[in-house]
Amino acid sequence: GADRRTGARALPGAAVTAGFATVACRAVEMLGPVRARTLADGIADGLSEAALGAQSAVAGYVDTVRAVRTAQAEDGLADLLAAAYLRGAADGFARSAAAERIESVWSGSNTHAVPVRSTAQALVEVVHESRDELLLLTYSARPHPPVISALAAARARGVRIAVVVETLQGAGGAISGQEPAAAFLGVPGIEMWHWPPSARSEPGAKMHAKLAVGDRRTLLVSSANITQSGVSTNIEAGVLVHGGTAPLRAAEHVAQLMATGVLARLVVGEPG
Repeated sequence: GADRRTGARALPGAAVTAGFATVACRAVEMLGPVRARTLADGIADGLSEAALGAQSAVAGYVDTVRAVRTAQAEDGLADLLAAAYLRGAADGFARSAAAERIESVWSGSNTHAVPVRSTAQALVEVVHESRDELLLLTYSARPHPPVISALAAARARGVRIAVVVETLQGAGGAISGQEPAAAFLGVPGIEMWHWPPSARSEPGAKMHAKLAVGDRRTLLVSSANITQSGVSTNIEAGVLVHGGTAPLRAAEHVAQLMATGVLARLVVGEPG
């Protein structure tokens, strides 16, 4: 019969399929375990899709709710079964996230006595391992072939890529030459973002962050810009974080800056 709360056809003995499992796991990755449990509780309580979407204002929450409900309806899953699976996925994600691993990464000169990971290698690794979404922030940028090749391969496998850069106008003369965003023109489909000068709290404030987040599970924070000198030549330092809550929180913070208009889409060629 029909599930009275979802309106979906609840099949007798319906079981979770790979399709719903994939959507549920992706929802947990996007929302984090706490919000995923909130969503599961709402589903179990029989809330409508509109009411579920109103549970959180975080960017992407409504789309994630819609994806979960659509997959649930396609599988004919009753609310309690869908909610139970979502809670289990959230618990599994929380346990996995607790297994945090941190490495130091360096650019520039190295020594044989103390082997370290290179910034270029770590950055390309984050890009290569991304399967759903990739976020990059850099103050300055110049085309760096290994990074550009990795970004092109990521786009080819369907990864959504968002890059936040400083602009010549925003830098106030501290950056010369081409717009930093131009470094990514060779990879179609990348979303470019910037911090409009009109949105900055004080004159002279800069978009000076340098980081990469892959699938909200891996975070690279570095002093290096995405340039040849930054990732290879200069002495630069950073950390590569696998697991834990830091990658998720970094991605969520930037997503909120985008959703609230602090960061805005940038079309290369338009004034920054």
